Amino acid sequence: MPAGYRRHLYRDDAVVLRVQKLGESDRIVTLLTRRHGRLRAVARGVRRTTSRFGARLEPFGHIDLQLAGSPEGVGSSLHSVSQVEALSLFGKSFLTDYPRYTAASAICETAERLTPVEREPALRLFQLTLGALKALAAGEHAGSLVLDAYLLRAMAFAGWAPALTECAVCGEPGPHAAFAVPAGGAVCPDCRPPGAAHPNPGTLGLMSALTSGDWTVADGSAPSERRECSGLVAAHLQWHMERSLRSLPLVDRRELKP
Repeated sequence: MPAGYRRHLYRDDAVVLRVQKLGESDRIVTLLTRRHGRLRAVARGVRRTTSRFGARLEPFGHIDLQLAGSPEGVGSSLHSVSQVEALSLFGKSFLTDYPRYTAASAICETAERLTPVEREPALRLFQLTLGALKALAAGEHAGSLVLDAYLLRAMAFAGWAPALTECAVCGEPGPHAAFAVPAGGAVCPDCRPPGAAHPNPGTLGLMSALTSGDWTVADGSAPSERRECSGLVAAHLQWHMERSLRSLPLVDRRELKP
């Protein structure tokens, strides 16, 4: 630690992405904060039954917290949690609902992967993640639709949005019947590479609706279109990440009744 450096206190609100055990009673909590991006913090004693705020530091929660450390990255990379207030503990709404729980897990893992640099502000991704967890907790839409909408918008945040209304290669206005992940999305007949997918006509429309937030179209989509949409979105995301998400194969795509 640099000479003369003192850890100071600051506040932020955050989404809890992940927790890990540390020793016998502590946890390391991975947070996506509103103003300071992704960071990790030690929560001392939260696994004890007498802990005052252990239940507030569970995955999927929206919390307001006080941290000890440097938001500029001076000194230790691990902060310390000194105070926590629950804003919305979304996980309580779907801990026994496996489809929504697995969708929430994939959302949080994606948010962590898309913030590789700690303490780099990512306000748009924070808002997307918070909104997706809130939507899962509300249960107004199928969990698979909420997840795919989040993944499409998160890819736009990362600069990987698939082309849906024009050819990804030449820009020819669509709609187009083929979709090629390596090419960047929908492709016209002249640019279609070997092995391109040929989804149902409504599938690309569903992807566009999820991207723009047109839930009337999304909620009215057919199960076959939802399955194709999920496959294309997952393939596009993992192609650009160059590695798979651990939680995505575990997502239960069964339809949820709002």
